[in-house]
Order: sequence, then C-alpha cells, then structure tokens
Amino acid sequence: MSETDVIPGFPAGKAGRPYRPCVGIMLINQDGLVWTGKRDDGKGQSTYDFAWQMPQGGIDPSEDPRKAALRELYEETSVRSVSYLGETENWLTYDYPTEILADTRKGKFCGQAQKWYAFRFEGPDSEINVLQPPEGHSAEFGEWRWERAANLVNLIVPFKRDVYAQVVAIFAPLTA
Repeated sequence: MSETDVIPGFPAGKAGRPYRPCVGIMLINQDGLVWTGKRDDGKGQSTYDFAWQMPQGGIDPSEDPRKAALRELYEETSVRSVSYLGETENWLTYDYPTEILADTRKGKFCGQAQKWYAFRFEGPDSEINVLQPPEGHSAEFGEWRWERAANLVNLIVPFKRDVYAQVVAIFAPLTA
C-alpha cells in the first residue's frame, strides 16, 4: 500500500506513475487580491517564462493536507497570520510535459495532484519575507505582489493553467 492510498479521494496516476501529493494556497488579502510570487531559479533571479505562481508544495508522509498548506505557506512566504476560508472539494491534477517528466523527481511522478486551500491574510505586508524564509528554508521566490485573481491564469506556466482556472473559479466568491 502506498502513502497516497490512505489519502481520501486521491486520484490514480498515469502510465504506471503516481501523482505527487501536493497542496496549493490562494492567499487573499482584505482587498480581495491574491498573493503571487515570482519563482527564483536558484541563482537569486528568475529566467523562467511565466514565473509567477501561488505557493504550493508537497505533502509529507502522514501529514494532514491543511497542515501541509499552512507549513508550505510559512516556509515559502514567512506568513502565519491567516484565517481559513475554504478548500477545493476534489484533488486537482496536472501532468508534467514530456520535456519536464524525466528531470522532475527522477521521473517518479506523472504530475501533481493538489488540494487547494484559501486563506485570508490577516497580517501586515511586512510579515511577508520571501528573500529570507524562516528556519533555514531556501528562497523559492525572488519577489512577490498582490494580483487580481482573474490575472493569475496568464501568469503561470501553460501546463498548470487548467488547474489555476479551476482554483480561480472555485474561490471567486472569496476574491470579489
């Protein structure tokens, strides 16, 4: 039995590979804008096309997905001042493109299955620190901004756009 067999509703993988269990976070401020960060390529810059994304990350073995979302949010943004707003009913999936599949996690996963959570940001913007993440975590973002939810789909890499469109639609009442 694999770890994903005990996660309720977790989708089956494809082509003999499982999906990587992950979470995604839509962090919404008091004005209904959504936090988005520009990915750091590991060299303190971003040379990626479509480098902007919401926080996301893997679920550790036996970790509750909502707790994973709060952990990932903290590790990537330093944010802890949040209140829970909601979550997606189902896992949302995307497949890695062929050119990424072999290099991503050594081809172990066909893509990601994500449970998405919406949180209201309750703190001051000064709480957000992507350049010096807490507890020795490496920076994943080089900069950040608040963005209208409707713009998010065009900022993310194309193979994740369907998931972003679903997330934006599901949480639209929270950003109005």
